Amino acid sequence: MYYYEQTPAPTTTFTNGSIIWTIVSVVLAVIGGIVLYYMFFKPEKEVQNKYLLWLKEFFSFKKMLIEDMLKIIYTILALFITLWSFTFITVNFFSFLAFLIIGNIVIRVVFESILLNVMIWKNTNDINKKMKSTPMKETKKKVEE
Repeated sequence: MYYYEQTPAPTTTFTNGSIIWTIVSVVLAVIGGIVLYYMFFKPEKEVQNKYLLWLKEFFSFKKMLIEDMLKIIYTILALFITLWSFTFITVNFFSFLAFLIIGNIVIRVVFESILLNVMIWKNTNDINKKMKSTPMKETKKKVEE
């Protein structure tokens, strides 16, 4: 018989330092959240600096990043499906064509449906801004005419 030394696998445990760091992280996150709220989320506060204006728009979700991210992800996935479909040429030419055409159509429909929600939000936001900029009396006159 052979003797194999069995050592237990190293386990990771929280040490006192990591518990303290977790508590410090929670406290700093709460303080930072409150500071960011009063610096950027208050609508009556005007910002002159371009960077601070961008941060205010970013943290108040007036500037949406998801549209650009979705377009980049769509492009990457469409290229992947197109290039990956060439692996099906060795199996069957019709499976290659089906995967190439149907795969790109499906990915396009999925991303258009997701972008549709973003466009609805964008148009609603634009309408809301226009409604705030025109006085109510002028709007009533235009509707009556």
